[in-house]
Amino acid sequence: MGLGVWTHGFANALADSPPERLDHLRDQLRSLNDLLLGEGFLPHHEATARGAAAERDQMGGVPYSFLHHLRRAYARAHKYPDEPLMPAAEDEDPADDEAVVDLSYTFESHLLCHSDCEGYYVPVDFGEVLFPDEELALSGGMVGSSQALMRELVYVAPYLGIAFVDGELLDAEIDRIHDDGRDEHSLYRERLAWLLLYEAARVSVANSTIITFG
Repeated sequence: MGLGVWTHGFANALADSPPERLDHLRDQLRSLNDLLLGEGFLPHHEATARGAAAERDQMGGVPYSFLHHLRRAYARAHKYPDEPLMPAAEDEDPADDEAVVDLSYTFESHLLCHSDCEGYYVPVDFGEVLFPDEELALSGGMVGSSQALMRELVYVAPYLGIAFVDGELLDAEIDRIHDDGRDEHSLYRERLAWLLLYEAARVSVANSTIITFG
């Protein structure tokens, strides 16, 4: 099994989902806005059609373990910014890394403080991860900011050997990440998970659409 990540879930559902699916999504969007308003933010207006920006990763998902390797990479880059990033040993659980544990307990990282398998990032810029009350019945139990997620991904990119040109991730760099494959780069798991999330965050912000884990 693996983690699926997508944007434009509501727009897609409007086009071809049964009424019960649409009702569920509308309930989730209302709960997201109740949460945002309760925290003092403006409500989010979810896109009802796909925008101009489109994901370029062409994966749609990664194994769950890849997400944990990426989280470890970010946590270690955060805790040891002057040290080169090395991959976890094959017999090491990346979720048990001391840097992951320490950063997770601060509840500040939008990459780390999120469900592994469900939930949302909303394209509203806020600092701390939001924890909705149970009565809102929001999937995942934690809500992150797409903008904050993108900042964390940009921060860890150079540690993964991922380069931007004038602040842009070029198509050629995306091709290079894909072409490296499993055997060509020691951080392939981290890089593929990074690309999946970065492209989702970029599209989320550009098109005003939530990121959905599932």
